[in-house]
Amino acid sequence: MPAYRIVDHWLQGAQRQLSPNQSARPEGADISLLVIHNISLPPGQFGGPWISDLFCNQLSADYHPYFASICDLRVSAHLLIRRDGEVLQFVPFDRKAWHAGRSVFEGRTDCNEFSIGIELEGTDELPFTDFQYERLTVLVRLLMATYPLITPARITGHADIAPDRKTDPGPCFDWTRLRAALLAG
Repeated sequence: MPAYRIVDHWLQGAQRQLSPNQSARPEGADISLLVIHNISLPPGQFGGPWISDLFCNQLSADYHPYFASICDLRVSAHLLIRRDGEVLQFVPFDRKAWHAGRSVFEGRTDCNEFSIGIELEGTDELPFTDFQYERLTVLVRLLMATYPLITPARITGHADIAPDRKTDPGPCFDWTRLRAALLAG
């Protein structure tokens, strides 16, 4: 496993692919929430460049019928953890990634303003891999150490901040496993 560390809001040891789908956080904004998502493109399929292409506005509508409905979306996340544990970073942590959409956490709206978004390559219907949990645990610990307002109580799923719109990371995500791993470290 790479020796990860954060330097100037970039994760050293991750593959960097800069997304244009980002913006400045409001002046004085805290980084105090971690949002976990899942994504697969095409839906239910893993591997390939499609997630990166979506986050970098390069997704071709011609490759798969589903892509025609999403290729014009302007979305991103800070990090993606693939099934094999590979980690990609699209947006530096001090900037706002466009991952949460309409959302609310503890009465605060627009969670993008104060959160970091991590996408796991996966679906609501399939378990995530051991590699993903191992990387996620390491990265969450590192993020909490770097951004101390992120605490275990401020790690949530996309479904929890946008329950009328989203279901991810889904019922197959093992919150108990993640929380136990964080406590063990």
